Amino acid sequence: MTLKPMNELLVEIAGQAEKALLYEVALTPKPGLVDRNNSGAHSDMDFFTFLDSIVSLSPYLYQYVKLGMEHEGTAKELFHKVRSIGVHAEKAMLAATKNINTHKGANFSFAVLLGATGACIGRGLQPPFTQNDTQEVLAYAQEMSHGLVTDDFADLAAKTSLTYGEKLYLSYGITGIRGEAEAGYPALRELILPFFRANQRQPIESLLLKALLLLMSQVEDGNIIHRGGIDAWQTIKMEAKQLLQDSHEGNLKELMYSYDLVLIERHLSPGGAADLLSLGIFFAKLENLF
Repeated sequence: MTLKPMNELLVEIAGQAEKALLYEVALTPKPGLVDRNNSGAHSDMDFFTFLDSIVSLSPYLYQYVKLGMEHEGTAKELFHKVRSIGVHAEKAMLAATKNINTHKGANFSFAVLLGATGACIGRGLQPPFTQNDTQEVLAYAQEMSHGLVTDDFADLAAKTSLTYGEKLYLSYGITGIRGEAEAGYPALRELILPFFRANQRQPIESLLLKALLLLMSQVEDGNIIHRGGIDAWQTIKMEAKQLLQDSHEGNLKELMYSYDLVLIERHLSPGGAADLLSLGIFFAKLENLF
């Protein structure tokens, strides 16, 4: 196999991450989420807000990969490097969206996973990835994130101002995307990527819609819990599972359009599942699954 130049790999990997974010927002209809049809359960953002946000993050996606490729220290040191750049990326996003949080969670995860991808490529990994290559990246991301929940949530009771992620941790013990990262992204490793690998010959639109429902039916979603509480989240998990069972190629979109109206009425948005979907798309692209 001919090895690609590092700069070419940088552009390719960052481009796949940007493409994953674009695929996620373009996917329609998504229950309660911003898509090409409507703004879901959001009154402060639309499809174009997301496009502005993705463009603002694009140069930082490249930087995350580059930092990983050039890193020579420990995995934890790389985490601190990409997180520092991630703060600047978030500021750029908020400037582009007029202070609307479109991709805060996705930016955090892409910082970690692109840094890990870059580090593994720096050690010889080359796309297209095998399943084992992806596992190696996720394992490195887990190493990067070791102790993250404890580090970030220490002394919360003494703080006067809390983020909603911190409030969820104090109220329910919900660890959110920090816990997902520290566990090596089990939602990717054990759920969404096996689903993509097993169904890669399906039309991409229906594949991604089913993948979103699969995530909604199983993963912890801080966005839903923040808006509606634990009961609302448990209800959506059951409803998404039922939709998966009831859907087929002929009725999937119709069911999703109807459920979108339900979640809009409840003012609930499965943003955590949407972020994980974009991460899954990224690795599926690296594995040439679609």
